[in-house]
Amino acid sequence: MAARSSRVTGAVAAALCTVTLAAGCAVGSDADEPTSHPTQDLSITAEVGERFTLSVPENASTREHWSVVAPQPDASVVRAADRSYESADDGKSVGGGGTLVLTFEATGKGTTRIVLLHCTFPTAQTAACGGGAGPSPTPTTEPERVTYRVDVR
Repeated sequence: MAARSSRVTGAVAAALCTVTLAAGCAVGSDADEPTSHPTQDLSITAEVGERFTLSVPENASTREHWSVVAPQPDASVVRAADRSYESADDGKSVGGGGTLVLTFEATGKGTTRIVLLHCTFPTAQTAACGGGAGPSPTPTTEPERVTYRVDVR
């Protein structure tokens, strides 16, 4: 009887460990998700090791794109971790646009800036957006610059 009780106790303990492990994995995966910041959130506070995203609308088919530009963020405070594109309609329509998701990781305590340049069809001919090889047939405007202040604690 003692051996059977031992086996049952062991089985219960193993089942509890499995449930605890599965729950721990689910909690851990949520904790690993980057913190998302809306485009208007120009001031970001993060902890060392935290990942966060900046999401901006983008449509390459209309010559619209975003890029991180100088001055680059201080790598001892923040580093670029990933760049991905999410289609607005799962890629079902040609030229449908979507969202550019830039993921960063807080690497050390301090303050830095992330500067994004928004190039569009009217700004494509500017030197900042890679144009400017010759005179533009239409007047151009300067591209939008968005500066985020990042404080890492």
